Parts: sequence; structure tokens; C-alpha cells
Amino acid sequence: MERTLLILCGLAGLTAVVLGAFGAHGLGNYLPAGDAAARQGFWRTAADYHLAHALALGLTAYLVRRGAGSVAAWAGYLFAGGVVLFSGSLYVMALTGTRALGVVTPLGGMLLVGGWAAVALAGFKVSSR
Repeated sequence: MERTLLILCGLAGLTAVVLGAFGAHGLGNYLPAGDAAARQGFWRTAADYHLAHALALGLTAYLVRRGAGSVAAWAGYLFAGGVVLFSGSLYVMALTGTRALGVVTPLGGMLLVGGWAAVALAGFKVSSR
């Protein structure tokens, strides 16, 4: 479980940095002029949350190691799902301009919130050694 969470952490961090760099240096070339600022804002928000929650996945691996068990694993899976739905929907909205995906974004946000709630619960289960 710890290994899976660490792999997810590394992959999420890697993709967040690559996508963040693309957003900063190349995305503008693909966006229509009239809508570019809003769509770049979607991309920035997606990349910020993506990177923050990549680190959160690492935290969950640490919590698993410290004895928090399945609660910490659930936090990790909630974070991973939240990144896919929250950041993923924002990335797609930025690239396509399809605002209909905005209904998915809050579901991803709720998964991220659930992940943090699970981290708090895991804190009660961490061994004190």
C-alpha cells in the first residue's frame, strides 16, 4: 500500500510539473485570443491543486508507514481521484473551452476534501513510536 501511494505521489508530482510548465510556456499558443485568460486561469488552478495533492499523496504513504492503515490509504485514493476529476476537468476545460465539464470539478473537489478528512482521522491512528 505504501509503495502504491509513493508511486502515485511521484507520478502525480511529475505530471503536475510537466503540465504546469506547459501551461506557463506553451498553452497560450493553443488558445483562442478572446478566451485565453480565463482558460489559462483554469489551467493554473488545475496545476496548483495537482501539485499540492501530489505531495498529499506522499503524506498518505508516510501515514501508512506510521500505522494509520486503511484510513491513510483511503486518503490517498481520495486524493488521486480528486486530482483526476478536479484538475483533469479543469485541464480539459482549458484546452477545449467546454464548460459543461464544470459539473465534474466540484465532485473532484469533494474527493480532495474527503482526502483531507481522512488524513485527520489517520492522525488519530498513527502510532506514537
